[in-house]
Amino acid sequence: MPSPQLLRSAELRADTAARMVTTAFGGRLFGIPGTHLAAVRAPQPLPRGSSPWHYWWQAHYADLLVDTGLRNRAPLADMDPIDLADTLVRTIRLRNYGRWTNHFYDDMAWLVLAALRLDSLPGPPRGPKPRHQRLRDTLGPALRSAHTPEFGGGLYWNRSRNFKNTPATAPAALYFARSGDRERAQNLIDWLGKTLLDPDTGLYFDGVRRSGGQVSIETALYTYNQGPVLGALLELGGAANLERAADLVRATAAHLAQDDGGGPVLRTHNGGDGGLFTGILCRYLAEAAAAPTLDKSARQLAGSLVTTLAERLWQSRATRNALPVFSPDPRTSADESYPPGGGVELSTQLQAWMVLEAAVRVVRVEGVGEVREEI
Repeated sequence: MPSPQLLRSAELRADTAARMVTTAFGGRLFGIPGTHLAAVRAPQPLPRGSSPWHYWWQAHYADLLVDTGLRNRAPLADMDPIDLADTLVRTIRLRNYGRWTNHFYDDMAWLVLAALRLDSLPGPPRGPKPRHQRLRDTLGPALRSAHTPEFGGGLYWNRSRNFKNTPATAPAALYFARSGDRERAQNLIDWLGKTLLDPDTGLYFDGVRRSGGQVSIETALYTYNQGPVLGALLELGGAANLERAADLVRATAAHLAQDDGGGPVLRTHNGGDGGLFTGILCRYLAEAAAAPTLDKSARQLAGSLVTTLAERLWQSRATRNALPVFSPDPRTSADESYPPGGGVELSTQLQAWMVLEAAVRVVRVEGVGEVREEI
């Protein structure tokens, strides 16, 4: 059983990150009452919505509000976290020109996963039908339309339909597994294993592309590609999938982490979209740490990867206007990454929040890791 002090410390850290994001980045879209959206940088002098539009960052923001709301209903931005997540999801549609769909299938997969979690919350129903049923009825078929026989299967990345990749296929597989279309989910996961699994590292390549009549594999290895594959394998279960999940945890530790003398620390991918990548991986490593059917050594390894990174991010933070700022790179202080007087990116702060939420889950389940009692 975890130490109550360690668990409370981990929860306070995650709550601190949640308050940072909702306070520094959150606000009304164009000042419209009843809306909520995050700016992409803080401080943000422009009205929310005037800045570049990152649909999938907002989807992960919604997912994080669910994480926080499941363990603590203390208000964020003067609202219950779950109600704030509902408001955010509705505002995403408003900001996206009144549509749920967009150009990128991976964006849509992340949002429908967040909406499914909102509609699956424990407790009495919040209405006669799920609040986000229309979203799911729109995005589910959109994802299915991108699952075609070309390239032997898999999901297209975007509507240009010349690139199928792990970032779209894996979260879509996880959505299908969670929403009952398990055969399609297994087909997608099997396609990834056949087409994009690197035999040398045990990690998943980025994608397969057609250009000028030629087909080529994009061999980049990113942390976030491994995360939703791991999540889908765990969700589908069964001996073969669980063995692949355990192998993936070990491959992640071997090739995406570096031991600097204090234990393996997961790599990160700087800012921009990459600022979210390792946070996404940690979400699913925490699920692995909590999975009773997974090999015990893989569970422990997954948990230690999460808590080590969480500790490093916490210790490297800076304070601005009484709020923490987290570094994109746990090996560099936030003061170096974001010098005082400059702006801070939403993606990197969402990543830190995601890692700290993942650490709460690991500590709650196993009581392992480096989380110290002070906050």
